[in-house]
Order: sequence, then C-alpha cells, then structure tokens
Amino acid sequence: MQLQKLFHMQKALDTHIEEKHGLQDKDLFDRKVLALLVEIGELANETRSFKFWSVKPSSAKDVILEEFVDGVHFILSLGLECEFDAEQIDVNEHESSLNVTEQFLNVCDIISIFQKSKSLDDYIRLIEAYLQLASLLGFTYEEIELAYFHKNEVNYQRQQNNY
Repeated sequence: MQLQKLFHMQKALDTHIEEKHGLQDKDLFDRKVLALLVEIGELANETRSFKFWSVKPSSAKDVILEEFVDGVHFILSLGLECEFDAEQIDVNEHESSLNVTEQFLNVCDIISIFQKSKSLDDYIRLIEAYLQLASLLGFTYEEIELAYFHKNEVNYQRQQNNY
C-alpha cells in the first residue's frame, strides 16, 4: 500500500476543507473518530454481515469498496491529526482469524482504544485491523488505492459544490 502517497493526498484534502470552513485552529480529533465510526457502520450495513434476520444479499462490491474507502479517508485523517507520518508506520500483514462481523467489532474496539491513547502503536493496530477487514471483504491493496484516488476527487468536487 502506498501509504506515503495516501497520507499526502489526505493532508491536501484536509487542509482544503479546514481552510474552506475556517477550522484551522479547531481540534477535530473526536469528530473524526465519530465520523469513522459512522462510516464503519455504513460499511457494515452495506455488507449486511450481521443481518442474520434478512435474506437480502449484500450490496455490490463497488458500493462496499466505496464505503470502505470512506473509512480509509478518516483513518488517514486521524493519523494526520496526531502528526504521524507514513514513514513511521510499519504495517504487518497477517490474516484475521475472525469472521467479518467479529472483525468489524474488533476494528471498533481498536478505534475506541486509539481515541483514548492517540498512540502510534494503537494507530498501527487500527490500520492493520482495517486492512484485515479489507481482506475478509475480498479487497486488494490495488483496488483500495484506486477507489481512494477516485473518492478523493469526488470529495474535492463536493467541496467545490458546497456539499
């Protein structure tokens, strides 16, 4: 994963949004944590992995990928809030022994831990857990990056259109 490039792109987007909305001196950490949790919920809803009571299938892969990438945006943004740099982040790739629903809960637990600690180690754990979720959902790094690039453009367009 091209973390350095993604961090650079996210920094530019965050700066654009903060300048446009006069938020340069605001502490946005908790709002970004909540936004990430909302995005995780939206992602879970599209996968329908927890909906044992329903026979309706999950959304299309591209819809799920777009929701996943929304989470990537906020994870990167949280790292920037903590002034982490991609060069500090050494992500270990390993498969999750959990199922999709359990991995969603694991990600949420780690978000809560990271919110309190704001530590680099917990941030890396969050990235690793989120990438494990990606693997369980069938996404490759290349698919994630391409979807991130596309959604980044959409986010700029939304800012231009006063989203």
